[in-house]
Order: sequence, then C-alpha cells, then structure tokens
Amino acid sequence: MTAAAGGSMGDNSMPMLEATPVVDDALKRSPFDIECISLVHLYHLPDSDVVALRGVDLDISAGELVALLGPSGTGKSTLLRVMAGLLRPSAGQVLVGGQDVARMDAAELRRYRAVDVGIVLQDPLANLLPYATVFENIYFAAEGARALEMAPPLSVNDLISLLGLTSCAERQVATLSGGEQQLAALATGAAAGGRLLLIDEPTSQLDPVERDRVSGALHDLHAGSGATVVMVTHDPHLAASVPRTVTIRDGRVGTEGRHGTQYAVVGRDGTIQLPPEILEVLPRDTLLRIVRHADGIELRLPVSEEGLLSEARTHEEGPK
Repeated sequence: MTAAAGGSMGDNSMPMLEATPVVDDALKRSPFDIECISLVHLYHLPDSDVVALRGVDLDISAGELVALLGPSGTGKSTLLRVMAGLLRPSAGQVLVGGQDVARMDAAELRRYRAVDVGIVLQDPLANLLPYATVFENIYFAAEGARALEMAPPLSVNDLISLLGLTSCAERQVATLSGGEQQLAALATGAAAGGRLLLIDEPTSQLDPVERDRVSGALHDLHAGSGATVVMVTHDPHLAASVPRTVTIRDGRVGTEGRHGTQYAVVGRDGTIQLPPEILEVLPRDTLLRIVRHADGIELRLPVSEEGLLSEARTHEEGPK
C-alpha cells in the first residue's frame, strides 16, 4: 500500500493505515427497523417440500441488538438470509426500513446489499480474501459505498481500532487465528456503513478466550456503528450478553428474552408457543380454559372428563 491517505471519493487508490482514526458521526445514517409479517419459506426438494419458516411475526426496532436462538434446523439462518435479500420468502413480508425486501428487483437488491445491509456468514473465510491483508479486505468491502459516492461513517482505520485489529492489520488473513479472522469478518460486514448488520454464528468456531474477545468487539461495533444488529447464535455466553433474544422453534417465534427473563409471545394470529418444559405437562390436543383475572390470565386444566362436563354446565348456566 503506497497511496497517500486522504484520497478523494472518486480515487481508487488505497489509503495508508493511520495511527489515530477519527470517527465522523455526521456520516452515520439512521439504522433500519425490521417488521416480519406472517413470513413463510419453503425449500423445494425433489421428493417433498421442507417448511423452514411457518408464519414468523417479528418486530425489531431501529438500533436494537437482537440474538436469534434455537436448535439447529428451526429456521434461524433462513430468517437471517431472508432479511438479507439472499432468499425470497414463499409468502409474507419482510419490511426493512419500510421497504419490502421480497419485492425488490435485482438493481434494488444490489444497492441494498452494497450500502444498506452488511452480512457476515458463519465461516469467517467465506467473508474474506485469504491472500489479502486485513486492511485490504476492509477497504475492498466498502467499494460499493465508494462507487455510489457514500462515505462510510467508520473508516478502515476506525474499524481496525474499534475491533482491536491494529497489530494484525497488515497481515494476510490466511495467517490469522480463528478469532482474528472472525473480527476481520465483522469489520468487513460493517465496512460499507450499512444500517443493518446480519451475523451468523460469530463465535461457533472459537475457544473461550477468543469467544469473549469477539463478543466484546461485537458490542463495541454495535455501539460504534449505530446500526441495527441481528445475529444467530447457539452460544449461551454470547446470548446472555444481549439485551433481547428471540428463540425460533419449528419455524416460528417461540419465546423472547429481555435482559435474561424469558417470555411467551402472542403471535399476530393469537397463537402462543408454550415452552418445551410446559409441553411435557400439556401434550398436544390438551384442552385448556383461559380465564381472565384482574391481575392476569390463567390457563386452567380440567381435572377429569367429569370436570369438563361440570365446567360446561357452569358456563351454560352463567353466574348465579
């Protein structure tokens, strides 16, 4: 890298690595909110269709940091790819910043992925050029924004400093540790200054030390970029550090966690997914009465078939 720092927006030369980055808050764009409405996605296979999303209803506020949790195969990564515009849903809507990503044409999708959304895939090397340096990878990742003459709010130097990559900025990606590669992948995802950052399993291949380093850097990146961040994770330590979690079960929103407390979620159509430990007590086709009280709602289980008949008669007769 021999070009001088401070080239113009139209200059394709690569700036030198600076010692003291300066973040330009004036260049930050408003983060996107997300609204998923009855979102359905099917994978068409030769013998049958696999339903990955079964009517997902989910609202994420602009600037939030949200983790998608749940067992493998429940639709988390599919949901992330639909938000990214990499998959078109079979039905429903996914509104990002008020625009339905599913209805974007090819040109709109190219611009969306170039400057509005950053995507970090599960394998760090799937996001990086292994023969290029960390600095070069981050610089190249912002090319779409530069082509549209949009200055990212966080420069290459800002991201290197923010994510603790200064000591390896001039090294080839292939020579880095797994944690360093993951940090570089996060930096490339944020390089264009997108309003939404989507991250798939950022700590899945890391040891505890590197996991904690990446987790801390991810929170720093969220605070520094101002973007809305949605990530998929199986990592309980990472999930515990996030203010809001959404558990996906059987292709639908199961429960939500707010600062460590889990809540059932009433869907747009009035359905509620009960937690697995409750389903052990209330198996499929269990009949329940929903009783409203002044201080809450009660799910009441009849004690016997006679109890069902008694409750039915009481309901028919009304209060005495």
